Amino acid sequence: MKTNNCDKWRVTRDETNVAGSGYARHPSPVTRHPLAFTLIELLTVIAVIAVIAALILPVGSAVRRQAFIHNAQAQMSQLQTALEQYKSAYGFYPPACPNGPLTNQLYYELAGTIPTNGNYMTLDHTATIPAASLGTVFGSGVGGFMNCAKPGGDESAQPARNFLPDLNTNQISKVTVGGTPVNLLVTPSGGPDNSYNPLGNANSGVNPWRYAYPGTNNPGSYDLWIQLEIAGNTNLICNWTKSVQLNNNSVP
Repeated sequence: MKTNNCDKWRVTRDETNVAGSGYARHPSPVTRHPLAFTLIELLTVIAVIAVIAALILPVGSAVRRQAFIHNAQAQMSQLQTALEQYKSAYGFYPPACPNGPLTNQLYYELAGTIPTNGNYMTLDHTATIPAASLGTVFGSGVGGFMNCAKPGGDESAQPARNFLPDLNTNQISKVTVGGTPVNLLVTPSGGPDNSYNPLGNANSGVNPWRYAYPGTNNPGSYDLWIQLEIAGNTNLICNWTKSVQLNNNSVP
């Protein structure tokens, strides 16, 4: 049987017309190719990631440095408040340590002490130090603490006070000086470089607050400072300037 052109046209229309017209539609098969990166595309992506990493790493290091510095500055402000309260109570700032600013008696003076059984115990009963060891630990002439309860004193005697009631445990560290365990005020953000040990390797990780009174940089007042070792640079945070000094090795 012969098929004329009209029949051919009708069959083609039946196969391609849209739904709803009475004719069925049969879409042609489509060839799909799996997605894949070319070598050039992969190299481009790697290069972009490397550039982004190079930009982010210095920024991250700077942010980390600022975090350590801001933490130390907040702690310094806390100690300054305590020192001013101490002066308001006694009329002078706590005595300095004749043996130097690193191993000072600032913790005991600000925490307050009680003489008991040949020792000095802090008001919160968490630390003691032998009275006979004070001269060896802190220096000749140091035989006691000013902020101390005075048994048998009259009513005019200034009672001992704890000027650091909100001090965190990580702001205190026990070290050994001259064979005697001593509590020091420290910064928990003391490094973060592990190689920085101002008290020597025997007291690794301990970074005490330095204190001097009267101050060299603050005549008539006191000097309070800390050094942070970050990425090989020494950062000096102190109470005689608001700027952070880098690589300052002229102070301990």
